[in-house]
Amino acid sequence: MTARPQVAGAPRVVVKVGSSSLTTLPGGLDADRLAALVDVLAAVRAQGREVVLVSSGAIAAGLAPLGVEGRPRDLATAQAAASVGQLRLVQTYADAFDRHGVTVGQVLLTADDLTRRGHYRNARQTLERLLTLGVIPIVNENDTVATDEIRFGDNDRLAALVAHVAAAGALVLLSDVDGVYDGDPRTGPAQLLDTVRGPGDLAAVTLGTARRNGVGTGGMATKVEAALIASGAGVPVVVTSTPQAAAALAGERVGTLFEPSGRRPSGRQFWLRYASRPRGRLVLDDGAVRAVRERHASLLAAGVTGVDGDFLADDPVELVGPDGTVVARGLVAYDARELPTLLGRRTTDLDPEYRREVVHRDEMVLVGRPRTAARLPG
Repeated sequence: MTARPQVAGAPRVVVKVGSSSLTTLPGGLDADRLAALVDVLAAVRAQGREVVLVSSGAIAAGLAPLGVEGRPRDLATAQAAASVGQLRLVQTYADAFDRHGVTVGQVLLTADDLTRRGHYRNARQTLERLLTLGVIPIVNENDTVATDEIRFGDNDRLAALVAHVAAAGALVLLSDVDGVYDGDPRTGPAQLLDTVRGPGDLAAVTLGTARRNGVGTGGMATKVEAALIASGAGVPVVVTSTPQAAAALAGERVGTLFEPSGRRPSGRQFWLRYASRPRGRLVLDDGAVRAVRERHASLLAAGVTGVDGDFLADDPVELVGPDGTVVARGLVAYDARELPTLLGRRTTDLDPEYRREVVHRDEMVLVGRPRTAARLPG
């Protein structure tokens, strides 16, 4: 049984569109292509479904007005282009949606807004309220202030996180490519993958990374990673081209469908696994690794052999085995400066104020590094 009817019937959907679908070099924003997408989303909205739009294009839209050729290589110019382009991008969206009687709202996020639990909750509440008021939120990374150290890296990953934050029933990732192919269709024969049921289906797939028109930062690899994040959290995903948006949202057999391969986790579990930024590491001995991984037991001081990082109690940390493999991620109960004197000691040997778990199992999620099984060229 395919999940395409789930996509068609989802009462709330997140749609992400890339720069390559909205802009050109050196012409900047393409209002006609943007209006065509708006027509599709307004029709979905008229069906009584809620839409969250994650839109790239701010930097690209600002290049032509600034007389800049090609995507900026330096951060300051990219941020300046985003400052000019974001205004043009959202105003163009607002005008296009207004013709359908639909109000839009701008939501600019940095990675920090989703890696901090309080900000994460605020983002969820804001999106929920906008949707309740009948508004279509237009989400983008806040490129005017984001630095390389705190970026999502691409809006595909941002869209996967937003799909969970907004409790969406489906995610559609749009670009200038029809879907996921088993090779690069620009360089030779390649077949479109109709359905992906898990990372194993991509084991023999080679994914491209570059945009053809040079205005985007993503590629098919980032879309696949985002699709695996969302589908692994119970959200069906369709990866397809922007002209096929209406068909994808209607559940037609276009693009590549990523079947939901896991149960929808709690907000905290999802945040810990995909959105939190670890502030340090705890090194576990083999016994603690088995206890955490196989029994989902809490981590006790006796099983910790090393501490790395400068973190405070309740910060997210990675739990790693003796070989450095990441086993889990969790919220640590102690400051980094408190832990060295506790390492390797049995709970009964500790002073009463230090007998609580280092990481409680309810504040922990098992992880492997979130990677795709596909190969990248080069």
